[in-house]
Amino acid sequence: MGNHKSTENKKTPQLIIQKMQETYIHDKIVSQNDFVQGSLTIGEYENCTFENCNFASSDLSGFIFTDCTFNSCDLSLAQLTKTAFRDCLFRGCKMLGLRFDACNEFGLSFSFDGCQLNHSSFYNTKIKKTVFKNSQLQEVEFAACDLTNSVFENCDLSGALFENTNIEKADFRSSYNYSIDPEINRVAKAKFSILGISGLLEKYNITIEK
Repeated sequence: MGNHKSTENKKTPQLIIQKMQETYIHDKIVSQNDFVQGSLTIGEYENCTFENCNFASSDLSGFIFTDCTFNSCDLSLAQLTKTAFRDCLFRGCKMLGLRFDACNEFGLSFSFDGCQLNHSSFYNTKIKKTVFKNSQLQEVEFAACDLTNSVFENCDLSGALFENTNIEKADFRSSYNYSIDPEINRVAKAKFSILGISGLLEKYNITIEK
Protein backbone atom coordinates (compact mmCIF):
# COMPACT_ATOMS: atom_id res chain seq x y z
CA MET A 1 0.00 0.00 0.00
CA GLY A 2 2.82 2.36 0.91
CA ASN A 3 4.67 1.79 -2.35
CA HIS A 4 1.54 2.44 -4.39
CA LYS A 5 0.96 5.76 -2.65
CA SER A 6 4.56 6.81 -3.21
CA THR A 7 4.27 6.14 -6.94
CA GLU A 8 1.14 8.27 -7.22
CA ASN A 9 2.81 11.19 -5.48
CA LYS A 10 5.57 11.19 -8.08
CA LYS A 11 3.14 11.71 -10.95
CA THR A 12 3.05 15.16 -12.48
CA PRO A 13 -0.03 16.89 -11.07
CA GLN A 14 -2.44 17.71 -13.86
CA LEU A 15 -4.32 20.96 -14.12
CA ILE A 16 -7.77 21.06 -12.61
CA ILE A 17 -10.02 23.48 -14.45
CA GLN A 18 -12.69 25.29 -12.43
CA LYS A 19 -15.41 26.97 -14.50
CA MET A 20 -17.77 28.13 -11.79
CA GLN A 21 -16.90 31.80 -12.29
CA GLU A 22 -14.66 33.89 -14.44
CA THR A 23 -11.77 35.85 -13.06
CA TYR A 24 -8.97 38.25 -13.97
CA ILE A 25 -5.41 37.47 -12.89
CA HIS A 26 -2.33 39.46 -13.77
CA ASP A 27 1.41 39.48 -13.04
CA LYS A 28 1.34 36.04 -11.44
CA ILE A 29 3.84 33.18 -11.65
CA VAL A 30 2.07 29.82 -11.76
CA SER A 31 4.18 26.71 -11.19
CA GLN A 32 3.62 22.98 -11.22
CA ASN A 33 3.46 23.01 -7.43
CA ASP A 34 0.38 25.21 -7.56
CA PHE A 35 -1.52 22.33 -9.14
CA VAL A 36 -0.91 19.87 -6.32
CA GLN A 37 -3.72 21.30 -4.25
CA GLY A 38 -4.85 24.05 -6.59
CA SER A 39 -6.76 24.71 -9.75
CA LEU A 40 -6.98 27.24 -12.57
CA THR A 41 -10.18 29.22 -12.89
CA ILE A 42 -11.48 30.15 -16.30
CA GLY A 43 -10.96 33.81 -17.06
CA GLU A 44 -8.36 36.26 -18.31
CA TYR A 45 -4.66 35.95 -17.49
CA GLU A 46 -2.44 38.91 -18.33
CA ASN A 47 1.34 39.09 -18.07
CA CYS A 48 1.45 35.77 -16.23
CA THR A 49 4.20 33.15 -16.39
CA PHE A 50 3.41 29.44 -16.31
CA GLU A 51 6.34 27.25 -15.24
CA ASN A 52 6.43 23.46 -15.82
CA CYS A 53 2.64 23.22 -15.80
CA ASN A 54 0.75 20.18 -17.05
CA PHE A 55 -2.20 21.30 -19.20
CA ALA A 56 -2.24 18.05 -21.19
CA SER A 57 -5.77 17.08 -22.32
CA SER A 58 -7.24 19.92 -20.24
CA ASP A 59 -10.17 22.03 -21.42
CA LEU A 60 -8.86 25.57 -21.88
CA SER A 61 -11.88 26.67 -23.90
CA GLY A 62 -12.76 30.31 -23.36
CA PHE A 63 -9.57 31.21 -21.49
CA ILE A 64 -7.85 34.48 -22.42
CA PHE A 65 -4.06 34.65 -22.20
CA THR A 66 -2.50 38.05 -22.92
CA ASP A 67 1.24 38.74 -22.82
CA CYS A 68 1.76 35.40 -21.05
CA THR A 69 4.83 33.15 -21.09
CA PHE A 70 4.69 29.36 -20.93
CA ASN A 71 7.97 27.73 -19.92
CA SER A 72 8.43 23.94 -20.20
CA CYS A 73 4.68 23.29 -20.06
CA ASP A 74 2.77 20.36 -21.55
CA LEU A 75 -0.32 21.48 -23.47
CA SER A 76 -0.66 18.39 -25.66
CA LEU A 77 -4.22 17.66 -26.80
CA ALA A 78 -5.67 20.51 -24.74
CA GLN A 79 -9.03 21.79 -25.99
CA LEU A 80 -8.68 25.33 -27.37
CA THR A 81 -12.21 26.23 -28.45
CA LYS A 82 -12.38 30.04 -28.47
CA THR A 83 -9.19 30.19 -26.38
CA ALA A 84 -7.43 33.53 -26.84
CA PHE A 85 -3.63 33.72 -27.12
CA ARG A 86 -2.52 37.32 -27.54
CA ASP A 87 1.20 38.04 -27.72
CA CYS A 88 2.10 34.83 -25.87
CA LEU A 89 5.49 33.10 -25.81
CA PHE A 90 5.87 29.33 -25.60
CA ARG A 91 9.37 28.21 -24.64
CA GLY A 92 10.40 24.55 -24.42
CA CYS A 93 6.78 23.38 -24.41
CA LYS A 94 5.23 20.09 -25.52
CA MET A 95 2.24 20.99 -27.68
CA LEU A 96 1.27 17.90 -29.65
CA GLY A 97 -1.99 17.70 -31.57
CA LEU A 98 -3.27 21.19 -30.78
CA ARG A 99 -6.09 22.76 -32.84
CA PHE A 100 -5.04 26.39 -33.03
CA ASP A 101 -7.67 26.78 -35.74
CA ALA A 102 -10.28 26.52 -32.96
CA CYS A 103 -8.82 29.48 -31.05
CA ASN A 104 -10.38 32.91 -30.76
CA GLU A 105 -9.05 34.56 -33.91
CA PHE A 106 -9.21 38.09 -32.49
CA GLY A 107 -5.65 39.23 -31.77
CA LEU A 108 -4.29 35.70 -32.18
CA SER A 109 -0.50 36.01 -31.90
CA PHE A 110 2.27 33.95 -30.36
CA SER A 111 5.83 32.75 -30.81
CA PHE A 112 7.48 29.40 -30.21
CA ASP A 113 11.02 28.60 -29.10
CA GLY A 114 12.19 25.01 -28.66
CA CYS A 115 8.68 23.55 -28.79
CA GLN A 116 7.21 20.28 -30.03
CA LEU A 117 4.20 21.12 -32.18
CA ASN A 118 3.93 17.88 -34.15
CA HIS A 119 0.47 17.04 -35.57
CA SER A 120 -0.97 20.43 -34.61
CA SER A 121 -3.18 22.53 -36.91
CA PHE A 122 -3.06 26.20 -37.85
CA TYR A 123 -5.61 25.71 -40.62
CA ASN A 124 -7.04 28.99 -41.96
CA THR A 125 -5.49 31.11 -39.21
CA LYS A 126 -4.09 34.60 -39.74
CA ILE A 127 -0.81 34.61 -37.85
CA LYS A 128 1.46 37.03 -39.69
CA LYS A 129 4.97 37.61 -38.32
CA THR A 130 4.88 34.46 -36.18
CA VAL A 131 8.29 33.21 -35.05
CA PHE A 132 8.93 29.47 -34.91
CA LYS A 133 12.42 28.84 -33.53
CA ASN A 134 14.25 25.54 -32.89
CA SER A 135 10.94 23.70 -32.98
CA GLN A 136 9.53 20.43 -34.30
CA LEU A 137 6.71 21.07 -36.78
CA GLN A 138 6.31 17.57 -38.17
CA GLU A 139 3.00 16.97 -39.98
CA VAL A 140 1.66 20.36 -38.88
CA GLU A 141 -1.18 21.71 -41.00
CA PHE A 142 -0.64 25.21 -42.39
CA ALA A 143 -3.25 24.94 -45.17
CA ALA A 144 -5.02 28.24 -45.97
CA CYS A 145 -2.91 29.92 -43.29
CA ASP A 146 -1.57 33.48 -43.55
CA LEU A 147 2.10 33.30 -42.52
CA THR A 148 3.23 36.52 -44.17
CA ASN A 149 6.57 37.73 -42.78
CA SER A 150 6.81 34.73 -40.43
CA VAL A 151 10.16 33.23 -39.46
CA PHE A 152 10.98 29.53 -39.35
CA GLU A 153 14.39 29.34 -37.69
CA ASN A 154 16.01 25.91 -37.47
CA CYS A 155 12.72 24.03 -37.55
CA ASP A 156 11.93 20.50 -38.73
CA LEU A 157 8.98 20.73 -41.15
CA SER A 158 8.87 17.08 -42.21
CA GLY A 159 5.39 16.28 -43.49
CA ALA A 160 4.05 19.78 -42.80
CA LEU A 161 1.18 20.70 -45.12
CA PHE A 162 1.35 23.93 -47.10
CA GLU A 163 -1.64 24.34 -49.42
CA ASN A 164 -3.20 27.67 -50.39
CA THR A 165 -0.88 29.12 -47.77
CA ASN A 166 0.45 32.66 -47.81
CA ILE A 167 4.18 32.55 -47.00
CA GLU A 168 5.09 35.79 -48.73
CA LYS A 169 8.24 37.32 -47.20
CA ALA A 170 8.52 34.36 -44.80
CA ASP A 171 12.00 33.12 -43.89
CA PHE A 172 12.78 29.40 -44.23
CA ARG A 173 16.53 29.72 -44.77
CA SER A 174 17.63 27.73 -41.71
CA SER A 175 14.76 25.22 -41.63
CA TYR A 176 14.65 21.82 -43.27
CA ASN A 177 12.57 18.86 -44.49
CA TYR A 178 9.84 21.10 -45.88
CA SER A 179 7.88 20.45 -49.06
CA ILE A 180 6.22 23.55 -50.49
CA ASP A 181 4.65 23.71 -53.94
CA PRO A 182 5.06 27.27 -55.33
CA GLU A 183 2.16 26.66 -57.72
CA ILE A 184 -0.45 26.28 -54.97
CA ASN A 185 0.99 28.66 -52.39
CA ARG A 186 1.78 32.36 -52.31
CA VAL A 187 5.57 32.51 -52.07
CA ALA A 188 6.57 35.96 -53.36
CA LYS A 189 9.76 37.23 -51.70
CA ALA A 190 9.91 34.25 -49.32
CA LYS A 191 13.47 33.30 -48.38
CA PHE A 192 14.96 29.83 -48.80
CA SER A 193 18.51 28.48 -48.65
CA ILE A 194 20.11 26.73 -51.61
CA LEU A 195 20.27 23.58 -49.48
CA GLY A 196 16.51 23.58 -49.12
CA ILE A 197 15.63 24.32 -52.72
CA SER A 198 14.70 20.68 -53.34
CA GLY A 199 11.75 21.18 -51.00
CA LEU A 200 10.25 23.54 -53.58
CA LEU A 201 10.74 21.17 -56.52
CA GLU A 202 9.81 17.85 -54.96
CA LYS A 203 6.77 17.19 -57.15
CA TYR A 204 8.85 17.40 -60.31
CA ASN A 205 10.89 14.32 -59.31
CA ILE A 206 14.15 15.84 -60.48
CA THR A 207 17.68 15.39 -59.18
CA ILE A 208 19.53 18.38 -57.75
CA GLU A 209 23.26 17.92 -57.30
CA LYS A 210 25.26 19.91 -54.79
